Amino acid sequence: MSVFLTLFRLVGGWLLLAVVTGLVSGFSNASLLAMINHSLSLSGTQAWLNAGAHFSLLALLMLTTRIVSQTTFMSLGQKVKARLRNELIQRISKTPWLKMEKTGMARTLSVFTQDLDTLVVFFVSLPNLFIYGAMIAGCLIYLAMLSMTVFALALAAIILGSVGYQVAHGRALGLLRRSRQREDTLMQQCKTLFDGGREYRLNARRLRQFVDGELADNIEAVRKERTHGYVLYGLATNWGSVLFFSFIGIVIYALRGPLTLESTVITGYTMVFLYMIVPVEGVLSALPAIASARIALQRVRQLSDELEPEAPQRIEKAGVFSSLSLTEVCYQYEGSDGERFTLGPLSLHFQPGELVFLVGGNGSGKTTFANLLVGLYPPDSGEISLNGERIGPDRQALYRQQFSVVFSDFFLFGDVAFANARTPEEVDRLLHLLRLNHKVSFRDGRFSTTSLSQGQRKRLALLQAWIEQRPFYVFDEWAADQDPEFKEVFYRELLPALKAEGKTILAITHDDRYFHLADRIIKLEEGRQVPVHQAA
Repeated sequence: MSVFLTLFRLVGGWLLLAVVTGLVSGFSNASLLAMINHSLSLSGTQAWLNAGAHFSLLALLMLTTRIVSQTTFMSLGQKVKARLRNELIQRISKTPWLKMEKTGMARTLSVFTQDLDTLVVFFVSLPNLFIYGAMIAGCLIYLAMLSMTVFALALAAIILGSVGYQVAHGRALGLLRRSRQREDTLMQQCKTLFDGGREYRLNARRLRQFVDGELADNIEAVRKERTHGYVLYGLATNWGSVLFFSFIGIVIYALRGPLTLESTVITGYTMVFLYMIVPVEGVLSALPAIASARIALQRVRQLSDELEPEAPQRIEKAGVFSSLSLTEVCYQYEGSDGERFTLGPLSLHFQPGELVFLVGGNGSGKTTFANLLVGLYPPDSGEISLNGERIGPDRQALYRQQFSVVFSDFFLFGDVAFANARTPEEVDRLLHLLRLNHKVSFRDGRFSTTSLSQGQRKRLALLQAWIEQRPFYVFDEWAADQDPEFKEVFYRELLPALKAEGKTILAITHDDRYFHLADRIIKLEEGRQVPVHQAA
């Protein structure tokens, strides 16, 4: 019932309308059966005409309410899906980046697609659940009117069938839940197959080991668990049919004499019980959708709870950038090998018009420091101050707006958030300098294309950051895969130009031939700042 309560909170009275019309349709359907059985014993033209008029009105009521129930449920399914998507998107947009990294894209996409689609399937199956449920209730009431003894037998058959179903249901639910957890892993594996596509093509042995090994094993495990779960549901449904036909045979051929049942009662009992087979199977077949919806809602709620938004942000206008200080700042995380890495303690100061190079070997903590500096990772201890004021949890959004960053694994947007920060002539000049003017133009805040080579895309990302004109620029190994010509442009033209504008620049680099251009160099080794030799 928690599924229905949750959905009721999402869609309110519309769900009640769909349920009520479904129940009315089901009871009307059962009443039609009773009317048909009663009409078989009528005599006289007028009686038949009256019965026909009642039949037509009841059939019209049944069809109308069925259509209203079905269309309302289908509409609500799409409404719930859209609302949950919007809620998740809002939480994602307000969740700190560190938590987003830990949650992972594969799991989030799985909830966005499969779990929300499961809820839509659940809504599609709900009309049958309520319509057939009301039909079964109406048929049982009619059986009770014919014979309490037969009603008791029918009720016993339904209870026995339900018990058998519940036994299978519990095991099937566990299998479906495990298979949904495996789907997250499968999504991540499929992403790996695409992301590592080039490398896999260059190493056929690795490709076959992955595709025929862990990926195939996971696909097979999902198949087995899903198949086993749905087979159990099918067996439960067939178990109900076997019981129905068994009780029909017992009543007609074994108990008719001892129960002294009249022919009209036997006929009515047989018609009703045969008529109930389809509704009972319909209800049983709809129950897996409830189980799947329960699992899907649990996963949606779990993801929503994990995507905890950052503290409410203070609304204030950023002042002119004058200084940025880190005092005894530390950050610690656990690597994939289980070892803990500590960055810091670091005490640094940055001021406008300063060009700083950050150097160090692989794994020294340079990129982690960049994420910490720009406010994507929160420090575990220490203090960060902007313009002499401490940056608390309620000022993170303001603080992050000071930076424009080109990450090593950058994402290239097709537009620029603050296109009016540079003149069209300035943009065209830099497009020409980066040798992009023959492929890309910039008009009305948008680039004409982003379908470029990787090196060109990285140059365009640099241009995008430059156009935004923030007070503090961070470049993470920008020149690592660029031609010497563009390294010269980067170090000898672009960085000095930004410095001349009073911008603060932190460039993560290994290009020691340009170290002399920096105002100072920060060197990291194993997460700690170490002295830089004059020769560097």
